Formats: sequence, C-alpha cells, structure tokens
Amino acid sequence: MAEITAALVKELRESTGAGMMDCKKALVDTDGDFEAAKDLLREKGLGKAAKKADRLASEGLVNVFVDPSLKIATVSEINAETDFVAKNEGFINLTKDTTAHIQATNVETTEELMKTTINGTVFEEYFATKVATIGENLVVRRFATLKAGTNGVVNGYVHSNGRVGVLIAANCDSEKTAAAAGEFIRNLCMHAAAMKPSFLSYTELDPEFVEKETIGIKADIEKENEELSRLKKPLKRMPLFVSRVQLNDAVLENAKKEMEAELKAQGKPEKIWDKIIPGQLERFIADNTQLDQQYTLLSQFYVMDDKKTIAQVVEEKAKELGGKIELVGYVRFELGEGLEKKACDFASEVAEQLK
Repeated sequence: MAEITAALVKELRESTGAGMMDCKKALVDTDGDFEAAKDLLREKGLGKAAKKADRLASEGLVNVFVDPSLKIATVSEINAETDFVAKNEGFINLTKDTTAHIQATNVETTEELMKTTINGTVFEEYFATKVATIGENLVVRRFATLKAGTNGVVNGYVHSNGRVGVLIAANCDSEKTAAAAGEFIRNLCMHAAAMKPSFLSYTELDPEFVEKETIGIKADIEKENEELSRLKKPLKRMPLFVSRVQLNDAVLENAKKEMEAELKAQGKPEKIWDKIIPGQLERFIADNTQLDQQYTLLSQFYVMDDKKTIAQVVEEKAKELGGKIELVGYVRFELGEGLEKKACDFASEVAEQLK
C-alpha cells in the first residue's frame, strides 16, 4: 500500500474541490494514484471543480497577430516568472515582435524559431538579450498559425488582459463571402475566449473521454437531484447520452419513433407531425449533448443569442451573406494552461542559499 501523505491529500483537494476525507478515501482506494483518484472522485460526482483552470499560475502574455488580409493569423504564449512583467513595456513589445516574426518566418517549432534571424541577429541571441534586459527568465512556450486557403478567412482575438487568445479559420464558397465574414469570425473568437471550448467539433472527442465524462456528468446530476429533492424542487432530467458521438442513426430513429407514438397518443393529426418532430429532435439532441456543449465550439450556445448553437449561427450568417461558411480551424491559448506554479517554501529557499 502506497503512503498517503497529508500533502498528497491536500493537493488532490485543491485540484478537485472535493472534501478532505473524500480525497483521502479516493487515494486509499487507488493505492495513491493521483490521476486515478481524480477520476474516481469525478465518477462519484465529487470532483466537479477539477476542471477549473483558474489555479493555473504561469505568468506572461498571450499575443495574437492577424495579417490585414485575414488570410493568416498567429497566436503565441510567452511566459515570465512574475505577473508584473506582463505590464512591462519591453516585454509587451517582445511578445508582439516575436508573434509577428513567427508568422513571417513560417516556423512550426521553438527549435526552428531560435535558429531564425531577426533584425540581423540570430533569434536565440536576440531573445537572450531581452531576458537580460527585463531581468527574468522568459520562455517562448508555444505558438500556432492558421492559414486560410482559397476562399478562406481567418481572424483572431486576444482578451484585454493578455491571458487568452483565440484563432478561428473558415472555408467559404467565394472570396466575397470570405471578406464579408471577417468580423463575424472575430466575434466567434470572442465567444470562444469567454466560453473556453477545447475542440471545434464533437468529432474530435476521444471515445474513452466521452465514456468517462458520461459517468461523471450523470454522477453530478444525481448529486444535484439529491439536494433538489431535499428542497422539494423539480429534479433535473437524467440524460440518456451526453455527446453527439453517441447519437448514431439508430438512436435518432428510435427517438423519432417515440415522438411519433406520443403525438399519435395525443391525437395530433399525422399531416402536421413533420412540423413538430424536427423541433422535438433538436431538443432531444440538445438535452443529450451536454458534454459537447461544454467542450466543443460548434455545439455551444452563442453568448450573443443563447437560443442558438454556434453551428446554427454560422449557418444563418452564411445564408445572410448568400454563401457558405464552414469552420475548419480553431486554436485557443490560455496563459499557463497545463502548468502549475511551484509551491514556494521561503524558509527552505533561504536555507539553501545560505549553504
């Protein structure tokens, strides 16, 4: 049996938001496997806070550079040691210049970037000079570029605090439609910055992830219903599914037959069923795609019209412009994503320096 330390229990509690005793039990049940314990808490509906990203603590700036042609856009994340560096004019200019340079040189990796030349100097030397001037360890952590093909458009958005940047690319039926869709694509980037989708479409979801989250979502609803029952309030409906991945043709056909049977039982004339059932199917899909609505851009409800999904809004915008628009590329960077700030033991640091 692995040793379950108080520090490990505390770390799991901070990561998931679950109770201390629940965390300890989960670690015991999983023989101290931290990730397995998180999954166990999630399955029991106790780890709802595990998805929160506000604990990610790496500092610096995210920057977006969109070419005026709306045919190419780049997003980068450059990290620093402390948050006040993000307000340093030299650091701000460094992030802007680096992002534009990445786009101009068409590099794909940090290693390639370091070998390029900027203002007559090898980039690695240029960057080292900036590090020395600013006085902190700086890192070009990651970057991405999206390009628009023929009849395509790409746009981006970086939030005013420099902590979130988004790029979205679309294919259109003509250059006319692409040019007219530029501002609309930027609005979608603003939506994604706020609503944090991880993927463009449900087709990108891993089946194992869907299966695991299905258990978690149902566990969450069971927990909520326990409280609603105690308060004598209406209970939430338990979904049969959570993702469009699970709604194959057979599932949708069966749902349609059940709707027809219900309309028949209600005495509704068969000639009007085709006017009722499409709306009911849309509601069925919405009720059974909670996972997609959380993680995928196209399935989310638009912040500027919460009765329509992004997919529906895109379709409506295309009709308005008299053409076609298909979202084909999506990148979202949030500062510090996937990184945790190291715990600082000040006394140990001082002791180490005095050795």
